[in-house]
Amino acid sequence: MTEQPINIFWFRRDLRLDDNHGFYKALGGKFKVLPIFIFDADILERLPKNDARVTFIHGCLESMQHELKKQGSGLSVYFGKPLDVFKKLSSTLNIQNVITNHDYEPYALNRDKTISELLAQKGIGFYSFKDQVIFEKQEVVKADGDPYVVYTPYSKVWLEQYKTLASKNPFDPTSRYSNLIGQMDFSWKSLNDIGFTPSKIKVKPYDISKDVLDHYQETRNFPKLEQGTSSLSPHLRFGTIGIRTLVQKAAKSSNPTFLKELIWREFFMQILWHFPRTIDRSFKPKYDRIEWRNNEMEFEKWKTGTTGYPFVDAGMRELNQTGYMHNRVRMIVASFLCKHLLIDWRWGEAYFAEKLLDYEQSSNVGNWQWAAGSGVDAAPYFRIFNPTTQIDKFDKERKYIKKWVPEFDTDDYPEPVVDHKFARERCLNSYKLALQ
Repeated sequence: MTEQPINIFWFRRDLRLDDNHGFYKALGGKFKVLPIFIFDADILERLPKNDARVTFIHGCLESMQHELKKQGSGLSVYFGKPLDVFKKLSSTLNIQNVITNHDYEPYALNRDKTISELLAQKGIGFYSFKDQVIFEKQEVVKADGDPYVVYTPYSKVWLEQYKTLASKNPFDPTSRYSNLIGQMDFSWKSLNDIGFTPSKIKVKPYDISKDVLDHYQETRNFPKLEQGTSSLSPHLRFGTIGIRTLVQKAAKSSNPTFLKELIWREFFMQILWHFPRTIDRSFKPKYDRIEWRNNEMEFEKWKTGTTGYPFVDAGMRELNQTGYMHNRVRMIVASFLCKHLLIDWRWGEAYFAEKLLDYEQSSNVGNWQWAAGSGVDAAPYFRIFNPTTQIDKFDKERKYIKKWVPEFDTDDYPEPVVDHKFARERCLNSYKLALQ
């Protein structure tokens, strides 16, 4: 075991050096800090070997490594099951504490509990800090301590509490870089080392310029507009931007819509934390009585964008080719799957989890349950999007559709998989039968 006592900072979904709460705290301790990242074998084994998210993460780590080397330090990258990695590290390094940032998903909570127990047996501290949200857990709840399950009152309390924090600045680590460990052999893993190949799908840079934020309300619903949204969501998911930095900027916008979307994200995150069963069970239990048709041939048409409904097909093809899908279109394709085809929302949630660059469990589950009517503050079950009239509202010139469905309006385009009026009545009857 090496003699020098050190602290470890464990990067996870916070892939940045600035405005990083746990990293800032680690650098303020009395021991030198070794930054690490672990490619989790349990997660990676479920992914395709050219997964774009893994390519993106690896690129972020390369950028961080470059910056840390400027400070005479570095980042050690490992591959394996996190528990096994810490068993090995704790037997070869004189670790005093492991410091990281909170993660709220059930898998992460179980992982951290197991690792903290291992470290405690070895006399090593495990400390975690709030970083990916402004408010967490019990911080925004009703007067009686119960969690909010409706967005509007939650958002009002969130905004009121934020006023007391607005003057606090993001965490600036630069004055503490001298506490980084130097002069050691930093472990590194290439994409090939972890069994992956570079993906052709790239994560777009985000745009949170004043123009985008101020006009977000006017532009966000029109998928034809290339600059109508911020492309921020994957960066929030993997933490390449700090939430404090972002919310400060959003709060200064002349239009509150963008900030409200960030509050929706935290609303769904606290719902998952309070109600972890909602990962695979409806928040409203009676919705689990719905008899889904779950026709696999129709599900395949939905996945491949060949349903004969242009807005649905354009969205699914955009997802399959880019890892993105416009938020308005997500609502349309999710509603179509659950209500037109009567396919279980969990099937759609799992497919989005596989494909979305910005996949975040709480938001994905929350939004799918919203579309199915089974979740918190969800759309009523009788709200069934008409995927054809939605075109006239949000893609009147068919620019988005023609971009992703080039055979649209030709003999090569498939007939609709189901008639809208028939599907609507079938859905209403199925829901009524289950919910009575």
